[in-house]
Amino acid sequence: MASGEEKIVWKGRSHQIVNFWPLAASALLLILILIGALTWRGWVAWGMCAPLSYGGWLYLGTKLKVFELTSERIRIYEGILNQKINEVELYRVKDTRLEKPFWLRLFGLSHIIMQTSDRSLPEVSILAVRGGVEIREKLRKQVEILRDQKRVREVDFDGADGVDGVDFEGDAV
Repeated sequence: MASGEEKIVWKGRSHQIVNFWPLAASALLLILILIGALTWRGWVAWGMCAPLSYGGWLYLGTKLKVFELTSERIRIYEGILNQKINEVELYRVKDTRLEKPFWLRLFGLSHIIMQTSDRSLPEVSILAVRGGVEIREKLRKQVEILRDQKRVREVDFDGADGVDGVDFEGDAV
């Protein structure tokens, strides 16, 4: 594969289940405002605009957040009014974790959490996605392929202290 040729390996978005509790609270508030509008004055119905706007904003925020795994990087497109694009080079992915909480397993969903060495984006979380095991495996394979092509290895230094009480500048600790 030529270096200028970048292919999309996977593209997707989070499931709306990530908004369940905020949307449920908005729906409850909407019902309470509606009951208040029917019981008291009709002008109270204007209060329904707040939970409707909040719920719509959450829905759109999740719907418009797109994750794109290419042969060289991970791109995250997000934003409702202004689109922001974050990128992480694949060779910077240090660790991937797959989490399957019980309530997500009921819907066949899982979380993919990636630790990266990129200072601007140290953790990338793809929440509530279908086929998490397959996506994580594609990600892992692409990371290894790219590291082999670029001859790059990830090395972690757990602390600032070196061996035998001498730090990396050569001073005694």
